[in-house]
Amino acid sequence: MLGILGVNGFVTEFWDMIGLMKTKGYGVSKSAYNKVADKFEKEGLENDLEKLRDVFTSKNANNSLEKACSRISKIIRQDVWSDDVEGKLRDSGITFSSELVAMVLTSLNTEPMKALIFFRWIAENCSLQLDARTYNAMVTVLSREDCIEKFWRVVKEMENVGFEIEKETYIKVLGRLLKRKMIDEAVNFYEFAMTRSNKPPTQDCTLLLRKIVVSKEIDMELFSRVIKVYIENGNSMTNSTLNAVFKSLKSVGRVGCCNKILNAMGQYGFVANTTLQSKIGFQLSSTGRKEETAEFINQIKSSGLNPDQKTWESLIEGYCVARKLDKASDCFKQMVESEGVSSAGYACELLANAYCHKNRAIDAFHIFTSMVNEKDLKPWHSTYKTLISNLLAQGGFSDALSLLGLMKNHGFPPFLDPFIGYVSKRGSSDDAITFLKAVSAKRFPSKSVFIRIFEAFFKVKRHSEAQNFLSKCPGYIRNNADILNLFYFAKCGDVAGSSSVAA
Repeated sequence: MLGILGVNGFVTEFWDMIGLMKTKGYGVSKSAYNKVADKFEKEGLENDLEKLRDVFTSKNANNSLEKACSRISKIIRQDVWSDDVEGKLRDSGITFSSELVAMVLTSLNTEPMKALIFFRWIAENCSLQLDARTYNAMVTVLSREDCIEKFWRVVKEMENVGFEIEKETYIKVLGRLLKRKMIDEAVNFYEFAMTRSNKPPTQDCTLLLRKIVVSKEIDMELFSRVIKVYIENGNSMTNSTLNAVFKSLKSVGRVGCCNKILNAMGQYGFVANTTLQSKIGFQLSSTGRKEETAEFINQIKSSGLNPDQKTWESLIEGYCVARKLDKASDCFKQMVESEGVSSAGYACELLANAYCHKNRAIDAFHIFTSMVNEKDLKPWHSTYKTLISNLLAQGGFSDALSLLGLMKNHGFPPFLDPFIGYVSKRGSSDDAITFLKAVSAKRFPSKSVFIRIFEAFFKVKRHSEAQNFLSKCPGYIRNNADILNLFYFAKCGDVAGSSSVAA
């Protein structure tokens, strides 16, 4: 296909095909080269002809190097290094170049000691001068547990002769060290690289910190060393770095170690933003870590700040999730002391819902009313509704009634439905009168509220209680035509008719 394109004048397509072949590892065959070269020469396409010669020559050169590398590697691998092996290398007739030596060293990656012996043999027995390429190849091969002393010896040696670790070599070596879980040596190598001209990319600091915190045991000395060398080279810790480290801690169930991490980063002036404080606070409190959560709050305060509203809310929500309601309540009180009551509505809602969910509505009521009376807390309308509904469900009728007055003081309309339901199903006629007196500033509310209560009694077939209730109502209700019609239809068993009267 390549020959057809070139011979038939499709020059652009010909070069596109060569580019595609290169990405797949293929080169130009000799027959295709000869055909297309003749065509280019006849057509006077001198630039294309020269370019084709370069491609073909390069391919042949690469093939020759690969063959030579394969022969040399085979000689070295076959036997223990000896005079006989050295003799075979001399007699091979191969001229050693730095590129070839680097290729051989890389091919001996699984036999690093033989690679090192070959490296030394080249230096002592060949006219070839070892260069940056060969040193970098040797350093890469030696970056493993059983060769670490020799690795550092070669690193220092290459520096002494004026060569540096190349960027590509740094990436390979660091990757190998981390893959082999050689975290100590990875940190040593990172510190070394940070003091050289070819400095590591900034993201490697985060990478190392994450690897350290998910190790078998967190080595805080290593953690601090990475931060120290990073800061000393003109960088600064960021919230994105802490967030990445926090995610790693979470992934291995080490959220309780957050304070150590914050302390280590704080030594270099870093303070987490409120978003991260909220995240960390929630994770600590939601897993029931009381001591760590208290330490977390103290650590924020020791940095000269106070937890903000969002952080307090996260702490409270976390404790609610963990069902540590007493701690959630303590946090709520601290939040009010610190932030005031103007922004405490959401936290109050969280706390009320959590207490009610655990059938502790009466406890929630006492916390709630003390904060309203002592701190002028103004809960949300939805919080009032939640408390009232749950108090009635948990036998707190009188407490629920007292909330109606607080609702009115805060400008909310009375919440009637749960009271009417409670009185009609479980309450007495006295409860109904007490409720009605609590609803309105006047002695009694409007007639419509009375009608709703009578209807509710009739609906659950508590006719005698409805009659008792009627006897205790004021005269203008007892003698009201609509009310009397309700009783008439109820007596006749016409509930639908009683509803139409109310309407």
